[in-house]
Amino acid sequence: MFNLKGKVALVTGVGSPEGIGFASAKLLAKAGAKIFITSTTKRILEREKELKSLFGNDNISSLEADLTEENQVSNLSKIVIKKFNQIDILVNNAGMVQIGNDQPTKKFIEHSLESWNYGIDINLKSTFLVTRYILPYLKKQKFGRIINISSVTGPIVGISGSTVYGSAKAAMLGLTRSLAIEEGKNGITVNCVGPGWIKTGSSSEEEITAGQFTPIGRPGFPEEIGHTVVFLASKEASYITGQIIFVDGGNTIQEYKVELGR
Repeated sequence: MFNLKGKVALVTGVGSPEGIGFASAKLLAKAGAKIFITSTTKRILEREKELKSLFGNDNISSLEADLTEENQVSNLSKIVIKKFNQIDILVNNAGMVQIGNDQPTKKFIEHSLESWNYGIDINLKSTFLVTRYILPYLKKQKFGRIINISSVTGPIVGISGSTVYGSAKAAMLGLTRSLAIEEGKNGITVNCVGPGWIKTGSSSEEEITAGQFTPIGRPGFPEEIGHTVVFLASKEASYITGQIIFVDGGNTIQEYKVELGR
């Protein structure tokens, strides 16, 4: 099951060794796919080296790119096709935080247009641009899997101070549903994954603590998001489109999010 041999996957936001992007890339490669990864910093070269040590030099490639810049995204799409001659799976994971640009949590009233646009750009504009430039290749070959890493924040719950993030992630789900309708006839499925409290390199102590009060009793791991990505990329998920799968340890189904009787 979940055999991706002969497929090519582009995964964005793969700079962190402890992040969802890198975990997804590893698991897609383990399932047999050739992998192209991107990040906004030179850390991507370290991730490329690590993946090549596991899966071979011919199966892995990377590019440092700012996915909010259209010319860089256009260049990325051309380089992926030049390297692997095809693209089958797109994982839009880039967003949330960007190394070198610290944006503190702000309530809505505190946002300037600049800070609002920044949050929308790294989370939503990047997804739009990469999808827009990869989609023609998927349509041409009449096959594709687009997997957008959204969140529980926005589509289903909210957090004080995360207005721009929640807005972008909710909009990502809207994009997913409309695009799924438009491209289903072309053999392309479009879905979201909605992570909850996932312990990554950028997680705060408060976020890790919050994960301990889920029904599962712990925060999730990046690999648990990655396994969901692999499933949605596989032929076994061929009749699933326009959906969001929440991977949150059951956190969003409970009203009380405190320790009760444990």
